[in-house]
This record gives sequence, structure tokens and C-alpha cells, in this order.
Amino acid sequence: MSVLIRTYQGGDEEGIVAVWNRSMPQDPISGAVFMKRVLADVNFDPAGLFVALRDGRVAGALFAVVRSTPMWGSDLEPGSAWITFFCVDPDYRRQGIGRALFAAARDYCSARDRKTVYFSSYAPNYFLPGIDAVAYPAGKLLLEAAGFRVYYGCAAMDKGLVGYEIPDDVRQLEVLRRSEGYDFGPLTMPYLTQVIDFSTRVFNADWGRAIREALVQGVPMHRFLVAVRQGIVEGFCMYGGYDGIAERFGPFGVDPQRQGAGLGKILLYRCMEAMRAEGLHTAWFLWTGETSPAGHLYLRAGFAVTRRFEVMRLMLD
Repeated sequence: MSVLIRTYQGGDEEGIVAVWNRSMPQDPISGAVFMKRVLADVNFDPAGLFVALRDGRVAGALFAVVRSTPMWGSDLEPGSAWITFFCVDPDYRRQGIGRALFAAARDYCSARDRKTVYFSSYAPNYFLPGIDAVAYPAGKLLLEAAGFRVYYGCAAMDKGLVGYEIPDDVRQLEVLRRSEGYDFGPLTMPYLTQVIDFSTRVFNADWGRAIREALVQGVPMHRFLVAVRQGIVEGFCMYGGYDGIAERFGPFGVDPQRQGAGLGKILLYRCMEAMRAEGLHTAWFLWTGETSPAGHLYLRAGFAVTRRFEVMRLMLD
């Protein structure tokens, strides 16, 4: 039987979610998650959501996205596109469906003058930061066959909080920094706009968006911690800001000009203390550079790598 590749039509959702969950059992999604991160995405274009039909059934899908609305300011990232997910029903693999979906996506991106296509580091609505080659080796092979190459690696980490307490050396470090004029504590209204500006300007616009959306959705301000000196925010962290998941930590950052003073260490340990005070049993996040300064800090704090991902990219002619 032939395979039909077409663009999204209303009513495809249930079939796409079912194929997703069959093909990626370690990362199942619900219809509500699919709606939020695909159909309700501000850059959603039905012409970029490709559906493979076999015998009248959804057998695969792929979503390619380009920005029609900037993340911040006026930057539409005109050279970039993203593929946030692809899936092929296990019953229909090795029949060219994946290659056909990627070919359609390539044409879609080329027609919009994109030069680079990333899998899958799209902000704000990525599902996973990249391909987990251990969980989905066939997916990694399909990406490579489509011309994608590894751009960089990242890791997800978890830490159990049962029995957690701040170590004495961190408490002593905080006393020292307070003697130098620093203050550490929950975010308060006078610093709200400053921490949003700081996270956007020093790090990236997606972090500022994450803070704004978390507050709008009712995440309490005590879940945002800041390091302040002389009225200036020099670091921040938060938890519970993504999808209402209280145990999810981040984002988290310290002014690069202040790194080395242990501000990040103090914020991280204080944040875990606040999480434990709410009765949370675990702190986890999805994405950091394993060998970055932050990655080393997490490992020293007792986090363990739970998954590794590879962000991949395709360079178009």
C-alpha cells in the first residue's frame, strides 16, 4: 500500500499522539501537551506539520517550525528553522516513511530561505532538547540519514532531596558573602522587572519568557530566589516554573562577571532547601552542558546524569 504525506488537518491529533506514544514509549505525551506545544504555539503553521498516512491511518508525523513571531524584540531568526519532533509507528518502519517526512520538511524550510535546521532546541515549546541516542537509536540513524550532524551534547540531571540539608561550608560561604553586602532570598516585587531584564539580557530571551509566564500562571514568588548586591540582581534561580511541575528546577544563572564568588552555589543549595521545605522529594532539570561550570556545580551538589541528548543540525544549501 502507498504512503501519503500531507499537511495537518483538524482531526489528526489523536492519531499523531497515538503514534508518538507507540514510537517513543519513554516520553509519552497527552493530547493536552500536544495542543500546548504544537497547535497553540505562537509560530504554528499547519503547512509545517506533516502527517504520513498508510492504509488511511496515521503512520508518522513531523513538525517543522519557523518564527513568525519573535521571541524577543524584532529578531525572527530568519536563517533558522527547527524540527521539534518526528515519529513513525513501529509497525510501519523501514518503509521510507521517515525519509519522506524529512524530505517534506526540508522542502518546507528551503522554501522559506532557511539555512540551518535544528533538532530540536526550539524555544519555547521543545519537547526534548535533542535526540536521546540510547533510548531511540533508530531516530538518531534517521536524523543522520537526513543529513543532520551533532552540534553539541547536553544532559538531564536529578537529585533526591530526602534528608537534604545545606552543608556547613555553603552556610559559611553565605555568611561571608553577606558580610560583603550580598543578600540572598525570595524574589520580591521591587526586583521583579530587574530579574526579568537580567535573565533576558545576560542569558537569553527564553529565560525571561519563562519567568513572566510562570508568574502569570500563578507560580508563587517564593519559588524565585535572587542574589542582590547594592540593589542590583547578580544571580537568580527558580523552580516549579515549567508546566506546573514543582520538582523541575531552573532556569538558573549568575552574572558571568561575578562567577567564581560562589553565588550560584549559594542559590542552588538555598533553592533545594526551599524545595524540600515544600515536601518535594526530587529536583530535576532537562538540559545543561555536562562539562560546563553549571554542570560541574550540579555534580558536586549531588545531581546525577539521568539522560544525555544530542542537539543536531542540518545545513541547507
